Amino acid sequence: MRLIDELRAEHTLIDRALGSLRTWVEVGGDAADGERFWKFFRRYAGDFHHAREEDSLFVALHAEAELPLDRGPMAVLKADHERLGALLDQLHPLLKDAQRGEQMTALAVEYSRGLWLHIDAENSVMLPESEQRLRRLNIHELPSRPPTGEEQAALWDGQALVERYAELPDREVMRGDGCIMCPAYGNTCRGLEREWWNESEWSEHGDRFSGD
Repeated sequence: MRLIDELRAEHTLIDRALGSLRTWVEVGGDAADGERFWKFFRRYAGDFHHAREEDSLFVALHAEAELPLDRGPMAVLKADHERLGALLDQLHPLLKDAQRGEQMTALAVEYSRGLWLHIDAENSVMLPESEQRLRRLNIHELPSRPPTGEEQAALWDGQALVERYAELPDREVMRGDGCIMCPAYGNTCRGLEREWWNESEWSEHGDRFSGD
């Protein structure tokens, strides 16, 4: 499915750009690149990438697969978009003026770790499960769109920044696949099976285990 393939590819660049941002914040670099990082995450990751998730993928899952928007995985991921966007807004003046220090570092760490875990949840659970469900409904394509001029410029900035700043590893963030690795699991989301599975799926799941 083209849109889901596009989202996965975009995750790869966004993931790398987070490591490059941490390098710029904690090690140093051209002061003007702070604004370029902000534009990449706000215009490309937010206005282009996250918007297509919400406006196309989430809409289709709700309308066609009858999955809830107000609870479960989609509610969690949409809340992530809003929370991470608010963190980015707090970071903006610090990035713009290259005001390095404890506040910038703390915000950059919180933002990067939050978005890394968000990407893991989408790559390992949301996207593969969405694709399977939509295909079972004979939906093989979803609406997408090309980036606007501003979003395209932000993409080019992000690609250049990733090449300029080697990604700073964060060994304190625990990354991994599956619902159990998501910070929302057991708090604001009961996990994919309990939130999305219907009686037929639970029955099939039980039959599969009984035949093992």
